[in-house]
Amino acid sequence: MIECSFEPRYLIPMAVAETTNTLRRSSTGARHANLRRLFVLRNLAIAGQITAFAVAAAYFDMDLPYQMAAGVILAMSVFNFWTFLRLQKSRPVSDLTLMAQLVVDVTQLSTLLYLTGGATNPFAGLFLLPVTISATILPARYTWSLAGITVASYSLLVFFNLPLPHAHGEGDQFQLHVTGMWLGFLLSAGFVAYFVVGMGTAMRRQERALAQERERALRNERLLALGTQAATTAHELGTPLTTISLLVDELAAETDLDNDEMGTRLKTLKGQVDRCKNALAVLSASAGNEQATAGRAMTAPEFIDQWLSVWQAHHPELELRVVRGNFAQRASLLADRMLLQALDNILDNAVEASPNEVEVSVTCDEQQLMIEVRDRGPGLPNEARKRAGKEPFTERDGGMGLGLFLSHAIIERFGGVVTLFDRNGGGVTARIAIPLQ
Repeated sequence: MIECSFEPRYLIPMAVAETTNTLRRSSTGARHANLRRLFVLRNLAIAGQITAFAVAAAYFDMDLPYQMAAGVILAMSVFNFWTFLRLQKSRPVSDLTLMAQLVVDVTQLSTLLYLTGGATNPFAGLFLLPVTISATILPARYTWSLAGITVASYSLLVFFNLPLPHAHGEGDQFQLHVTGMWLGFLLSAGFVAYFVVGMGTAMRRQERALAQERERALRNERLLALGTQAATTAHELGTPLTTISLLVDELAAETDLDNDEMGTRLKTLKGQVDRCKNALAVLSASAGNEQATAGRAMTAPEFIDQWLSVWQAHHPELELRVVRGNFAQRASLLADRMLLQALDNILDNAVEASPNEVEVSVTCDEQQLMIEVRDRGPGLPNEARKRAGKEPFTERDGGMGLGLFLSHAIIERFGGVVTLFDRNGGGVTARIAIPLQ
C-alpha cells in the first residue's frame, strides 16, 4: 500500500533557509569589505602622518613632541595590524565593530592634533572623514553617536592643546597654514572618494543580490503553494491507485500475460500503474519523505545511462539521438529521483515540440556535468523565454505549465543551472549544468 501522509511544510525549508543565509552572507560580506577599506585607509593615514612629522622636522625645523607623536602612531600601527589579523578570520563583522574602528581613528586623530596645536592645526578638517564614512556604511544611531564624539573632541581641542610652534621663517606662517589646509582638504577629498566609490560598487552588487533573492523567494512561495496542492492531490489519489493496483494484480494472476491479448493489455496497464506509483513517490520526496528520494552516489556515466535507459523504456516508440563527449570517469553526483524527474520533464518538453528530431548531448569534466537537450520545434517566444523557470506557464492546450518551472527549481536546488536559447537552424536548446562531487 502506498503511504501518502505528506507534510507540505517540508517542501521548501531548505530553499527558504538558503535565501535567508544568502542575504545574511551578502550583508556580512559588505561589512567585511568595509573593514578592509578602513584598514587600507588607515595605512594611508599612518603613512601621511609619518610624512607630515618628517617634513616638519627636516624642512621647517618645528619643535614638536616627536617622541609622543611616534608613540601614538606606533599604537595605531599595532591596532591596524590587529585589524589585519581580524580580516583573515571568517568571523562576521558587525556594525558595532565598524563603529569601534572609527572611534579609534577619531581618538588617534584627536591625540595628534592635541600635540600639534589643536583646532588651529590646518589638518583639523580631517575630523569630517570618519563622520562621512559612518554616514555611508552605518545606521543613523551610530553616525549621530560618532558625530557627537567628533564635535566634543574638536570643541575640547579649541581650549586644550599644545600650541603649534612657529616654523622657520616668520613671514611664511600664514602661507604655511593655507598650504596645510589645502593639503588636508586634498587628503579628505581623496579618501572620501575612494571609500564612497567602493561603497557604491558594493551597494550596487548587494542590490543585485537582493533582487535575485526576492525573485527566488517569490518562486519558493509558488513552490510551497504547489506543494500544498500536491499533498492534497496525492492523498486523494493514494487509495484509488492502491485499489487499482490490487485489482490489476488479481486479474494478472488469473490471466496468461504472455499469450493472451487481455494479458498484454493488463501488462501495459500494470506498467502505467507503476509509473503512477513512482510519480507519487516523487511527490512524497518533495514533501519531506527522505526515504522516497534518497539517492546514492553514482559516477556521471552511470547516471546518464540510468536516466536515458529508463526514459527510453517509457518511450519505446521514440528514437533518441545521443551524443556523448568526454567524460571524467571518477566524477560523481547524487542520483536523486527528483533530479531524474526534472531531466525527464525537460526531455519530454523537447519530444513534444519535435518528436522525431531530438538530440541529447552529454559531456563532463571534473567539476560539472553538462547536458544539452536540442529539438527542432517552433522555439520559445520572447515572453515565454522570460517566464521560463520563474513561474508556471504553458502554450499547450490542457497543459498546467508546471514541468519546466519545477525542473528549474529542482536542478537549482542541486546547485545546477538551466539555460534556454535558440538552436541554429530552428528549435530550442536546453543546457543543464550540474556540479559534480
